[in-house]
Amino acid sequence: MSGGWPSPGIIARVMHPRDALAAVLVCAAVACSSPSPTFSLAAASVDPTYWCPGGASDAAYDLHATVDARNGTSKEVTIQSATAVMVLTSVSGAWLEKIGARYDAGTVNVTPASVAASSNAKLGVTIPSACTSARYGASASSSGRYTVTVRLVTSAGTFSIAAANPHEILAA
Repeated sequence: MSGGWPSPGIIARVMHPRDALAAVLVCAAVACSSPSPTFSLAAASVDPTYWCPGGASDAAYDLHATVDARNGTSKEVTIQSATAVMVLTSVSGAWLEKIGARYDAGTVNVTPASVAASSNAKLGVTIPSACTSARYGASASSSGRYTVTVRLVTSAGTFSIAAANPHEILAA
């Protein structure tokens, strides 16, 4: 031993060439591997507030949502169907529904109906809803806050996303 280094024969005995090759192949596989491309949803939001007209009884209105879709695949992803669910999370004043009440809007409209390969798209979702309100001035005002979840069935699988913000219905 000179200079504190072991003789070359000792290093050769510590790692067999077959083991060295296996270590190199493992490192190469880890370094070269990457997650497979996927389709995903992100950043969903809904109209924050809807003022229910005074004196309305099950008055229909459209709730609008947007969802960012990311298609990292090499194929176009088509949206085959979509549904939405609203769940009442809080109330102020007299409200017809109880906290936890669930409204299934059924099939909802989504545009565009597909996301091109290796691209992003902002999906517009139109959710049918309805509200009831006393005539303004006839009683104290009230409101209900809802979480909104959109579910998409696509050619890449089924995906659900909850809006980051609540939807609030304001009534007389």
